[in-house]
Amino acid sequence: MNKKIKTIQRHGKTFKDRIYIPAIIEGLKTTIKHLAHNVSDINSVDVLEYPEEQPTDITERYRGLHRLTHREDGTISCVACFMCATACPSACIFIEATQREDGVDEKMPQKFSIDTLECIFCGYCVEACPCDAIRMDTGIFSLIGREREDFLLDKEKLLSFKGAFAQEDSIARK
Repeated sequence: MNKKIKTIQRHGKTFKDRIYIPAIIEGLKTTIKHLAHNVSDINSVDVLEYPEEQPTDITERYRGLHRLTHREDGTISCVACFMCATACPSACIFIEATQREDGVDEKMPQKFSIDTLECIFCGYCVEACPCDAIRMDTGIFSLIGREREDFLLDKEKLLSFKGAFAQEDSIARK
């Protein structure tokens, strides 16, 4: 069992190199150079006066705020399979299932909520959903509130959002 070990030389043998002062000074020089350029020609700095001026470069692939979709008959597309909650790496989706009375599916969510303060907007919930019941195409990119409850989206709120880029039809069973 001869293992070949590769030895790598460590840089910065002198005291001056080990305290990183020259590297910090070089970084500060670059920052000051950019600052001086921006201050001398203030009109060349690209600025968006948000919220009066909204971004125009939001594409269809943008992952905005979540929404739940409806079927053609107006019922909720979600079948409470818990796939979205299972796929969520931040565990911010909470579902409580109940029996469905209309005979279309076995169950539906009685409670469905997303904690947007915990959400990392990765889109795994959208990809995991077999019924295309949850989407992130609302076009809403800023959510504001004063209290924690303002950032908890319940089922009614998620159903009230409309898609900004695509049609409402889901691929759920009809």
